[in-house]
Amino acid sequence: MTSSLSADTKDALARDIPDAPHCRAALLTGLSMYGANTRGAFVTHRNTVARLFRSLLRAAGAAVPSIDARAGAGHAASFAIVAPAVVEAMKRKPTGKCDRLMEARAAFLACGSLAAGAHGYHLEFVPPDRERADRLTLMLRTAGREPKSMIRKERIVLYYKDFDAIADVLGAIGAFSAILHLEDVRALRETKNRIHRLVNTEAANLERVAAAAAKQQRTIAFLASAYGLHNLSPALREIAELRMEHAEESLIELGRRCNPPIGKPTVNSRLVALASLERKLQGGRRRAR
Repeated sequence: MTSSLSADTKDALARDIPDAPHCRAALLTGLSMYGANTRGAFVTHRNTVARLFRSLLRAAGAAVPSIDARAGAGHAASFAIVAPAVVEAMKRKPTGKCDRLMEARAAFLACGSLAAGAHGYHLEFVPPDRERADRLTLMLRTAGREPKSMIRKERIVLYYKDFDAIADVLGAIGAFSAILHLEDVRALRETKNRIHRLVNTEAANLERVAAAAAKQQRTIAFLASAYGLHNLSPALREIAELRMEHAEESLIELGRRCNPPIGKPTVNSRLVALASLERKLQGGRRRAR
């Protein structure tokens, strides 16, 4: 069977059998309710969850039926176990917090799924009917988070998409390895996003520098034609010649080439002076016409 975050999380939880008898009873009750099919049998796609169900039945002193394994849709195996009548008598709502959380864990094992894909994080439960969806909502509130709900193919879906809400629910039901995995995914995703932002910022800066340098070169070319660079002051002539020779360099790099070297503000002020001279000459030309 193909491994996934959801499957791995269920396998880890299925191996973690609580010590307290009342917690085991709540887990068994939850599995039988949220994993029941139309014929009342418990059905799961995870072999570990099927074995957990049989172990809990054995601990409750109930008869332990065999597991009926068969291939389902898409060649995915399913495991069905007929729940004995003793389980039906245990389905009253738990009052203790730990029992409510055990029932929520059972719901994840029976009808839940977890994903952390390109579109974000997603934890959902698909209970068999409205009555059990309402009951599960109460159980999940014990974890401190109210689930959202929607209808999908005439089934009620309870779900979470917020990272912190998902982490809270997973922590409450004991899925700590899944939380660590999600933290790794989030850290990697944030690192990639930070790198993308830096790359985009650097690309934008380079584009601005190139556009400014091209404009400065056009200014200098005009001055060379209409005024003559030899008529400029030594400082302006130096920076004009450096800009024409080193079109792709930044203002800092141009300043280092000056003799003596100058800082970026001084380079910028000299280029601004060249642009101001260009505007004056162009204005004079327009008045002459």
